[in-house]
Amino acid sequence: MRFHVDAWLPPEMAERAESVGAKKASLDSWTMLALGILAGAFIALGALFSTTITASPLPYGVNRMLGGLAFSLGLILVIVAGAELFTGNNLIVMAWANKKVTTAQLLRSWVIVYAGNLIGAMATAVLVFLAKQYFFGAGAVGKNALAIAQNKCNLGFVQAVALGILCNVLVCLAVWLCYSARTTTDKIVAIIFPITAFVAAGFEHCVANMYYIPIGLLIKTYAPPEYWNLIHDSASSSAALTWMGMLRNLVPVTLGNTFGGSLMVGLVYWFIYLRKPNRPDSSDGK
Repeated sequence: MRFHVDAWLPPEMAERAESVGAKKASLDSWTMLALGILAGAFIALGALFSTTITASPLPYGVNRMLGGLAFSLGLILVIVAGAELFTGNNLIVMAWANKKVTTAQLLRSWVIVYAGNLIGAMATAVLVFLAKQYFFGAGAVGKNALAIAQNKCNLGFVQAVALGILCNVLVCLAVWLCYSARTTTDKIVAIIFPITAFVAAGFEHCVANMYYIPIGLLIKTYAPPEYWNLIHDSASSSAALTWMGMLRNLVPVTLGNTFGGSLMVGLVYWFIYLRKPNRPDSSDGK
């Protein structure tokens, strides 16, 4: 038996990504939905960790970096524990481009997983609210959650699309790097830097926002008077934070995430490594 410690090389990574994409798209609907719910909850836990960490009064860059490191927990749980994340599943286009996955299978996977992510993230937000975690740090955690949600609802359409593109380029690169990994440690190390970068830079992730905005809305709508007295503020300070504001964020961010992950990562690596002239089994370009 041969023991390998070296990473898979990019051409091999592409073959693995194609194979995994075909398997993901062929999952039955209930399994796909359940794995999507798990991923939504996992990303929400990373967002919760990040919100708690960044409630501290540290210099901007340091605060953002620590928040990014904390948020990495979400994708680590998705990849290592096993779950289906809409943004990462944009890489299924690599299998779709080689006709290993049909257009119907691709869209079915995206829709079901997106719905599952939404359920998991929002359910986690409800549970965190019921736990009154927003009271922690003399209300600083909740105040930070409100500020994060408010800022996301204030984004313009074009800006949100652009931030979504940049975000999912990094997320899909993190997933792509995981295809080079042979161990769990390899995967964790591959995830941390791209995910920390996107959070620190302030890019937009649709599944993370399925937690960030609802937790802010729950605090704004249902927090008791003693909470507002604690932070010396009122719900009226978060005027842009509404359910319609959440929709105005999720639509452009989702479009940006899909474009960035599918076209700028998935199809680029398909073109380089998987189109027929470049496949190991191709002959004379046929």
